Amino acid sequence: MSSATTTTITGNLTRDPEIRYTRDGQATTSLGVAVNRRWQNRETNEWEESTSFFDVVTWRELAENVALSLTKGMRVVVSGRLEQRSWETEEGDRRTKVEIVADEVGASLRFATVDVHRVERHGSSEVGHDAAPDRTTAEGEHVGAGS
Repeated sequence: MSSATTTTITGNLTRDPEIRYTRDGQATTSLGVAVNRRWQNRETNEWEESTSFFDVVTWRELAENVALSLTKGMRVVVSGRLEQRSWETEEGDRRTKVEIVADEVGASLRFATVDVHRVERHGSSEVGHDAAPDRTTAEGEHVGAGS
């Protein structure tokens, strides 16, 4: 039996989400998240800061909702599992990368507000929900599906 450890990060998107579709039509989105950590140096009493960068991958409906809702600079909360991926470059070099495969992604409400719109699911009997929801940027700018 395998056990997956859940990890949660809060940070800012370093780029707009990039959505792609697999050969069988599954949506996948990749995100970059910068997480800042601040602490006070006990010897100098100066505040110091360190930034860590994480690659995040989302799948299916979550991937589509992330791509429609989030933009570079927004503060997000990501919860998921760490996965290591390996591949070989065209030159034959072996590369590995650790990324977070997200189960949940949400806009952080610490410094922003958002309008939430339920998305109609395929085969759902719900009517009247936008396929491309409106969104509000981290700076408070309202962005509609038709803009």
